Amino acid sequence: MIITTTETVPGREIDSIIGICRGSTVRARNIGRDFFAGLKNIVGGEIEEYTKLQAQSREQAMERMMKDAASVGADAILNIRFTTSMITQGASEVMAYGTAVKLK
Repeated sequence: MIITTTETVPGREIDSIIGICRGSTVRARNIGRDFFAGLKNIVGGEIEEYTKLQAQSREQAMERMMKDAASVGADAILNIRFTTSMITQGASEVMAYGTAVKLK
């Protein structure tokens, strides 16, 4: 599966646009991460526990987006984007989406 943030795939021609494909995950903080994050708030610096949580969330959302695209027979996903929204206090959704296409 070719995945790109661009509108085209260099050297390839788009045969047809299948439609939007998406994948998302909702993740919640946990007490261990919150404890270490609280300590970081006191001294400053990157909150690595949350950085790792967000990275894992993006990867899972992207995997689910690719699975969605594969289920409709796509060869590539163009214009991929990520969005994040808070669902409730301490939990947020990460969504990956793009345009599923068939290549010639």
